[in-house]
Amino acid sequence: MEVAYFEMQGAGNKIVVVDQREQNLPPPETARLRELAQGDDGSFFDQLMWVSPSDDPACIASYRVFNTDGSEVEQCGNGVRCVARILAREPQHADAFTLASPVGPVAVRMAGDLVSVSMGVPEFEPALVPFDAVRAAAHYTLDAGGEQHRVQVVSMGNPHCVLQVDRVANAAVGELGPEIETHRRFPEKTNVGFMQVLDRQNIELRVHERGVGETLACGTGACAAVVCGQQSGLLDERVTVSLPGGQLVVSWSGNREPVWLTGNAELISEGTLQL
Repeated sequence: MEVAYFEMQGAGNKIVVVDQREQNLPPPETARLRELAQGDDGSFFDQLMWVSPSDDPACIASYRVFNTDGSEVEQCGNGVRCVARILAREPQHADAFTLASPVGPVAVRMAGDLVSVSMGVPEFEPALVPFDAVRAAAHYTLDAGGEQHRVQVVSMGNPHCVLQVDRVANAAVGELGPEIETHRRFPEKTNVGFMQVLDRQNIELRVHERGVGETLACGTGACAAVVCGQQSGLLDERVTVSLPGGQLVVSWSGNREPVWLTGNAELISEGTLQL
């Protein structure tokens, strides 16, 4: 069976959106997802967003997220912006609507070429990340690569470990990323962000994504880095995040407020997939 897809990018993050609101087919099995991810001539997507009808009348659709290794994950900030861009082409949805995600409702605001999405409230409690620690702390010490690293840990609906580095260009993403991703203290693995603070309103970031590897951008990774920087007193409420694939803007007013992620979502091509 063939299904239509939209090939997209958000800040360089390669996203494929499959809209199944009418047929409501289930996503492919893990092995087929892995095959589709690689494509015919290299990597086809970082994440696949499988869009279905929503059981919640307040949401116009629901979505599931799959990585290149076929694993299903909880959230994808760049992916949900791409989903929103496709659905916003339908005039009845106007400039604001809500989507149902695996971790709860996601509010969407359209503003010209930019899409803003509510990424939920960050969670620092170790058991909810999940992360193996006796109690919550501002920083933790993690052994990786034969060294001790000072890290911060947070969930943005999915687990993140954030390291502050002097120069993001020289960060050992390829070496430390996979080791920390599968570290014994992260029972469900983790995304790993390497953050360089430029000033209170600007950071540079590289992210090793769980189940993918280093990508050109990671929306939840950008959110995680900013809230960790804010928790350390280094960043303001609104921060521009420069990633290898482009820029994102993250806003968080603290406390139990949701984090907002703003960036582009560009349609590259359309086609069909053989399931």
